[in-house]
Amino acid sequence: MSWHATMSSLPLAAELTREEGRSIVLVFLACTLGAVFSRWHLRLVLPTVVVEIVLGILIGPEGFDIATVNDYVSFLANFGLALLFFFAGLEVIEHHVPTNVIRRGTMGWGISLAIGLACGLVLESAGLDAEWWLIAVALTTTALGTLVPILSDAHLLPTVIGRAVLGTGVAGEFWPIIFISVFLTSVYGAKEEVLLLILFGVLVAGAAWLAVQARPPRLLRIIQDTVHTTGQVGVRASIFLLALLVFVAARAGFEFVLGAFAAGIVVGLALDSSEGRVIRMRLEGIGFGFLIPVYFVVTGMNFDIDSLLSVRGLALAGLFLALLLVSRGASALLWLRELGTRGTASLALFGATGLPLIVAIVGIGQERDAISDSVGASLIGAGMISVLVYPLVATRLAARYATETGPVEPIDETGEY
Repeated sequence: MSWHATMSSLPLAAELTREEGRSIVLVFLACTLGAVFSRWHLRLVLPTVVVEIVLGILIGPEGFDIATVNDYVSFLANFGLALLFFFAGLEVIEHHVPTNVIRRGTMGWGISLAIGLACGLVLESAGLDAEWWLIAVALTTTALGTLVPILSDAHLLPTVIGRAVLGTGVAGEFWPIIFISVFLTSVYGAKEEVLLLILFGVLVAGAAWLAVQARPPRLLRIIQDTVHTTGQVGVRASIFLLALLVFVAARAGFEFVLGAFAAGIVVGLALDSSEGRVIRMRLEGIGFGFLIPVYFVVTGMNFDIDSLLSVRGLALAGLFLALLLVSRGASALLWLRELGTRGTASLALFGATGLPLIVAIVGIGQERDAISDSVGASLIGAGMISVLVYPLVATRLAARYATETGPVEPIDETGEY
């Protein structure tokens, strides 16, 4: 039997229509071109996420209308969303942010949440077609995964400013996910679901303890022996844990993103060693090389570009962009004594950079009819502008800060200044 005949006999090939197959190919083409175009100009590196969303708009119904979001594409996109939150949890562990820095970042996030809640309540009462809690949590996010390469390229990562951004970014990824999961469970769920959420927390804590303390020698040997073979036990176990915790979270009645985030934390603790770096790279290949780009391209295909480009849509995007800076920028004031005015302004702009979690939060809100498509488009548009503009200005301010004050003092191994 020929290869073509064999493939044609498979259920997938039989059910896949020509339009569906074309859409899958075009989505993967957009994923590839997103990575290429973001690095096309040597002096102008664009955020890959933004390019992927734009390419999704172009191939989707708002653009050339040559691709559709079918069941196959939707499945890959949802898997990509789960991996997005998985890597958010992984980043919390990976960067080894000192406890005192995380504590200050958490305090700053509390300030941002208070401002975000006030903004959400005012906007909802003014007639904005979005619920207050969604606006509040969206205004408290920080795109840490986008900022880390920028900080590294600018040689800011091991400095006081770099650690301040890490503390702000970890809080801006960790607490919004916890907030939205607990809030939605407690408000939209029943008392039994709240109790299940507590039990789920205990389960994750136990898994985290096992990841740190219980390392059977034989299992470690198998993982190490298969790192460079087809076995890949470490990668398979990580994906299994992701699927398990997402399944448990969904079955318990609360947001599946909490399960994905928790899986990232547990895997991050288990791989927190030099040997684990290879496995993390394999996981990043699956996530950022395959599934996560599909999610952002699909986001572009579903994007309401007409609403964003209207006068009201652009005005709302400008308002949200300013509120991101006010909300997340206010937390930077906690670093004013160490960083001074210019350094604090740089931190405020870094902290106000948010897109990936904003996209995910808008998606969750749309599923619950908590935000209209037009308002969601403006909120995502503000996030896109923030990752294009804020890090660029922040990096220049940080460079001027270093020029005026001399070399920025690195942080020692204990995390003290």
